[in-house]
This record gives sequence, structure tokens and C-alpha cells, in this order.
Amino acid sequence: MNNSEIDAIFIADALKNPEEVAKQLTVTSNSTVQPAVLLRLGIFVPGTRSVAKGEKQEVDVSSAFSSLEFSRKEGYDQIVIRGERLNITTDFSVWMGIIAAFSMHGISSNTISLPFTEFAKLCGVDSRQCNARSRKRIFDSLAKIGTKVVQFHRREDGKRFFTHLLKLAELEPKEDVVLLQADERLWEIYQADYTILLRKHPYHLLKGKEVAQTLYTYIASLPDNPAPIAFSRIRERLLLTSSVPEQTRMIKMALESMAKIEYIEYSISKKGKESFLLIHKRNKKLKAIDA
Repeated sequence: MNNSEIDAIFIADALKNPEEVAKQLTVTSNSTVQPAVLLRLGIFVPGTRSVAKGEKQEVDVSSAFSSLEFSRKEGYDQIVIRGERLNITTDFSVWMGIIAAFSMHGISSNTISLPFTEFAKLCGVDSRQCNARSRKRIFDSLAKIGTKVVQFHRREDGKRFFTHLLKLAELEPKEDVVLLQADERLWEIYQADYTILLRKHPYHLLKGKEVAQTLYTYIASLPDNPAPIAFSRIRERLLLTSSVPEQTRMIKMALESMAKIEYIEYSISKKGKESFLLIHKRNKKLKAIDA
């Protein structure tokens, strides 16, 4: 069984009753609600200087998104997310801000507006740092997230459709208000029973360690007592560009960082040339402590 098939099983288990109304999960200053599929696949990854600015990437999400009611109704069976590479620091922080904004202001409409200072706070920016530079940085990140096209394809007859993770963003300087628009056809990925409540404490404690932050979001999205995870799968998730030995070193350093903040207890085993990560314990309710 290959890595993609294992991921498909994890996701399929959580999608057995997609029509069932999901429990309301509240976004707070300590947690964010995230679709597991976006954390298990290479959507938000470590930054790397070897990738040219604006370079596009493509991630196959067919195994997860083909189970959505919209996809099943239309018969879409080949689905990819493509667009600019999104980093785990600024871009993921802004993505958490987007989710929090829609959570707080309701999803009765696919368009919301709120003061920029409020949105910036949801993105983790201190109100004292809301200057022209932070406005540009956040808006540039919104634009990058907007490049993430979700492309649906029906192989039977070739019918195609695409939308975006974020359809529209507008910053009005005079009123200092940000307007966000999402495609309600994608809201099902939050309503189906395969979201997780991602704790922000470990993410913030790993600040400055992008590989560790990315690996944290991946491990946090896995079910309880996950099977051993091949390092090849971890490399596939991280989308690093260095040599395999260097990637292995970085993965081990990231695991050590997570153990240091007491989020994870683990061991590493080898079978032939492949290394495997065995997760013995995850501290899902980790409180803020010194790293």
C-alpha cells in the first residue's frame, strides 16, 4: 500500500457520513478549525530560497474532494489544487485569519467585511504593528492564497470547473476595512466530519522553525494511533528541495523540536533503506510553555 492510498483511507474514514450536520467548532485565540486534507497534503509548506517567487505547484486532492456532495452530484473525479507555493509562516497565519473571520462573522453569506486591525489580529499581528508594511504583507498573502485554484474534472465526458480557496479580497484604505469572499461550494470541507481543532500553542512555540511547524500541522491532522509514517511520505508532504540526506536531517531536527516543547513522544525505526516515524504520544492540549 503506497502513501497516497494510506492518506485516502484516513480521509475516507472521516467522510463516511458527509451529509451529517457536523458539530460546531469554535475558532478561538488558542485554536483554529482546519480541514484535515489541507494539512495532510502539501498546501502550506516551508519556505525555500531555491524556489523562484511565484513558481506554481500542483497537489492532487481527488481522493478527498471527490467525496464532497458537490463533486458527487456533478460526477467530478479528478481534482487538483494548483497555484503559488504557500509558506507555513505568513501564508498559513493569514489563512487562519480568514477561517477565523468567517467563523466569527458567520457563514450565512459568502462575503464578509471587517476592520483591518481586527483581521490582522486574527492573523496573529499585534495591533501596534498594523502599519503600511503589515498591510502590504497580509494583502500580498491574501493574493497568493487567491492563486490557489481548485480544478474539478469529470473524466467521463471532460467537463471541467474551477474555483479558488479564496475568491476575492479587497482592502479599502479610507475606511481601513478588508472584504473577503469565498466560494460556498467549498464550505462542505468544513461542514463534513473531517475537520480538526488545531492548537496554536505548538505552532507558535515552533516559530522560526518552518519544517517543524509544517510537520506539526501534518502530525496533528492524523487520526489517533496512526500507523508508522515513512520518511518518504513526510518528504512528500514537506516539499523540500534539498538532497534526501539533508531532508532526513531536517525532519529529525523538526521532530526533536516538537519533543522539546513536549508535544510529541516518538521513535524512528528502519526497514531496509526506509526510515519510519512511530508516534507514541501526542500532547493535543499542550499549553504555552517555554520552548
